[in-house]
Amino acid sequence: MKKNSTVIMTEGNVTRVLLMFAIPIFISNLFQQLYNVVDITVIGHILGDEALAAVGSTTSIYSLVVGFINGMSNGFCVVVARYFGAGEENSFRKSVHLSVALSLIAAIALTVSSLLFLRPLLLLLHTPESILDLAQSYISVILVFCFVTVTYNLLSSMLRAIGNSRIPLYALVIASVLNIFLDLLLVGGLHMGVVGAAWATVAAQIFSVVFLTVYIVKSCPLLHFYARYFALEKQILAELTTTGLSMAMMLVLTNIGTVAMQGSINAFGTSTITGHTAARKFHDLCMLPFGTICTGTATFVSQNYGARKADRIKQGIRSSIILGTIWSIIVLLIILFFGKSLIHALTGSSDSTVLNIAMQYLYWNVPFYFILNILLIMRNSLQALGGKILPLIASLTELVGKFIGAFCLTKMVGYLGICWTEPLTWIVCLPIVLSGFFIRFCSRFSIRTRSQPARWF
Repeated sequence: MKKNSTVIMTEGNVTRVLLMFAIPIFISNLFQQLYNVVDITVIGHILGDEALAAVGSTTSIYSLVVGFINGMSNGFCVVVARYFGAGEENSFRKSVHLSVALSLIAAIALTVSSLLFLRPLLLLLHTPESILDLAQSYISVILVFCFVTVTYNLLSSMLRAIGNSRIPLYALVIASVLNIFLDLLLVGGLHMGVVGAAWATVAAQIFSVVFLTVYIVKSCPLLHFYARYFALEKQILAELTTTGLSMAMMLVLTNIGTVAMQGSINAFGTSTITGHTAARKFHDLCMLPFGTICTGTATFVSQNYGARKADRIKQGIRSSIILGTIWSIIVLLIILFFGKSLIHALTGSSDSTVLNIAMQYLYWNVPFYFILNILLIMRNSLQALGGKILPLIASLTELVGKFIGAFCLTKMVGYLGICWTEPLTWIVCLPIVLSGFFIRFCSRFSIRTRSQPARWF
């Protein structure tokens, strides 16, 4: 199989290969987060706290939909990367074609269902009456065009599966600059309010899709479509469906818990919503390196699993954990020394309640990032080896934990219960994922756990 314009992850220095692949993904994710961060900043500075609270109250719904899309695309990427690493060109091309068909079905289903249940869901989440219409007007525009998000994630994941993480970066850099310009024009210049920010985000995403499509047509023959590869191969279809749904449902379960928590947060009032929204946006930015490392690790493990290189998989996971731990320490230092100033710069708010709520959340969550780092890496690695059930069990455990936090802890200690919930679920889920990974790794590579223990450090 021709593998030009890619990072071949089955060869070369492990850390160097991971970084070459991961750095463009990190920058891409950074610019993708700028879509929402710029919306928050422009809305907060130009439209004020109430408009910011309206957008913030929809964050969990947006995360739920995008989480499903990202999980599904990542699942497809894992399967496609495995065939690519194994050099099975026929299966590789068929898996790409079937990924497109499955993504089209998912896009239609997501658009229809999300719009049908949008307002009832906002009411269920105790969205304050004063911001309900604003919230609906913002998120409805995003959801109508969620097929654009599906298409972008599919194209990006197919390119990542063959080791090309640079082109999605170029698309997002240009689109993010466009998004900033459109935000200022539509919200600040044309006074379109929160709807203007939504349209700016959609327009920038459409540009990303066009950019990637043109590149693939002109420069990436590996991903070109041919009628003969649209044959319905049951084994590949089953692998794509189960892996895609497993990873999608894993994120959906996690985000359903977040939606439940958002309902409790909304009940605390506008100041708490605004402060929590700011903290979560900062948290999302801090998560970018973790997400990048996990994406790189999943592709790395999947390609090397296809190539049957067990030692290289161990080296890659070890390097990923070390990189994530370093980032955990850096984030903690940033929060301790510059946290409140960064929150103020993000929201434009000088309300002490807003700032204190945001910092309370970060003080309780950031110190546990090193646990989250290991959890995410091992969960993605387990899925790259074909594990589907245990990641779902861990996500279901996290869902239960978030419901307990939303409906029990908040009754006992107020907003502090929200702050405690996620660190506690990370601690509980880590042993589940670790045990599942080691059992599957040993069985897939026929390693006897007693006589030949795998040395990871």
